[in-house]
Amino acid sequence: MDVGVGIREYLKTCAEATETALKSSIPAQWDVPSALREAMLYSLEAGGKRIRPALVLTAAQAVKGAPQSWEAALPVACAVEYIHTYSLIHDDLPAMDDDDYRRGKLTNHKVFGEAMAILAGDALLTHAFRLIPQAARVHGVSADTALAIVEELSTYAGASGMVGGQAADMLGEQGITTVEQLEYIHLHKTSDLIVFSVKAGARIGGATDRQLELLALYARNIGLAFQIQDDILDLIGDEAKLGKRVNSDVAQEKVTYPYLIGLDASKAAVARLTNEAKDAIAEAGLAEPHRLGQIADYLVQRDH
Repeated sequence: MDVGVGIREYLKTCAEATETALKSSIPAQWDVPSALREAMLYSLEAGGKRIRPALVLTAAQAVKGAPQSWEAALPVACAVEYIHTYSLIHDDLPAMDDDDYRRGKLTNHKVFGEAMAILAGDALLTHAFRLIPQAARVHGVSADTALAIVEELSTYAGASGMVGGQAADMLGEQGITTVEQLEYIHLHKTSDLIVFSVKAGARIGGATDRQLELLALYARNIGLAFQIQDDILDLIGDEAKLGKRVNSDVAQEKVTYPYLIGLDASKAAVARLTNEAKDAIAEAGLAEPHRLGQIADYLVQRDH
């Protein structure tokens, strides 16, 4: 895609490519209970920014410098969206954050009930691991690369990654959680899946070990900045733009960066992390680093 196209238009193109692929990601001939299929698709097709799939696609092209790398990366882009969507369904449950709205729509359990929402999340999580081998079987990605991506997804999305971050988040309380503990929560609950997305795309593009190391640093920093920005928006954001309640963290007495270090220091942390992320991709010697830098800026300038 022409680098002259604005970042919002570029991300829209990434989202459209992902959504087209998502439509055929669950085989129509599978005998799935209709209520389960409907619950899965309700959240999977609810829209959103599709940032994680965009990072898979962008990292693949950044390393390889070829738009055709998108095709090979699309199964993995879909897989990470499956994981992200399952995590949102479970995150919204009454036992977790107890949210009524997500992306401007009623949350899954409000429409389908708690039991079916849990099962829809389980099904999305499981199906993600079926999608990744398609990059090898259909699109020519090496088996070793596909195996590395599966292994990393199970790590970054599991107990030492996203799930561990969610568990730490549930255990944290205002007045008890430290800045170091909060960083652990954000790094694992949010940043780890972003690190996975960037590294998976880079692997498909043929990245060297050093490029993977620098891209992981880039992703770690933009993931942490992304979550701090979410903390800020929960405090001062526009509910209509966000598509969910504001001040929900305050209402639940959840620990946030603005609560611990203040609003101005939180904004400064976002700026510092973004600059360090852009420094990392500048050092990586990528064929097309431009879009990764634009995404870093976009994530911290967003208002929803």
